[in-house]
Amino acid sequence: MSSSEENIRLAAGDAELTIDPANGCRISSLRIGGTELLRQGERYGCFPMVPWCGRIENGQFRNGGVVHQMPLNSPPHAIHGTGRDTAWRPARVAGSEAAFTYDLADPWPYSGRVTQTFELTEDSLTLGLGVDTHDTSFPAQAGWHPWFLRDLGGSEARVDFDPAWQEERGADHLPTGRRITPRPGPWDDCFGMPDGVEVTLTWPERLELKVTSRAEWVVIYDEQSEAVCVEPQSGPPNGLNTAPRLVTLLEPLEIAATWRWRRL
Repeated sequence: MSSSEENIRLAAGDAELTIDPANGCRISSLRIGGTELLRQGERYGCFPMVPWCGRIENGQFRNGGVVHQMPLNSPPHAIHGTGRDTAWRPARVAGSEAAFTYDLADPWPYSGRVTQTFELTEDSLTLGLGVDTHDTSFPAQAGWHPWFLRDLGGSEARVDFDPAWQEERGADHLPTGRRITPRPGPWDDCFGMPDGVEVTLTWPERLELKVTSRAEWVVIYDEQSEAVCVEPQSGPPNGLNTAPRLVTLLEPLEIAATWRWRRL
């Protein structure tokens, strides 16, 4: 483990993880045997989506009788939460593990704390997110948005998964509320996996990486030539409105995901 004012690096075997707490506590690099797996750049890597995932319709959500307006950072919607735009504080860095926190603040209308954890081994990375309230209950979501490189040294990624359904996507990029038979890609779509997320990325003759989570939703985004995104999350896009999950003093929101890899 090593750290600097900007980045914290964890290592296990030949796996090297770099975390940038100042830039939304995103993973800026994951190298396996010297090979980078994530698209590089300040907007990429892998960032946490919290306290919501994907788009909120017109940036508005309701908690009881109160309607809240979030900034429209993807007009006409709000997208991917506020955590990726926030500096996080290291809470623990030891060996191949680390934890970071930030306190929810404006424009999010409720007080609370978000914790993100990282546990690196020679062949896996386990991520955790927790959302706690300091007082008032509120709806929230959490998940991750990794940008896996499509091409690893001439080997192009293949995506394999077996969802129970696909959330039909409207022209506004939001789920319509209909669940349909999964369609072939390319995708910018949310899928239901009620037995838990399991998606395999395979770079033939190079690497296999399996993303698993007890979460029931995953967004697959592969419309760019540079990267493929596999995003386990605690609810569907616009879920603050359509499938709200309340964070209470007794019941925080918790989600975990594991990336496990092997060489081919």
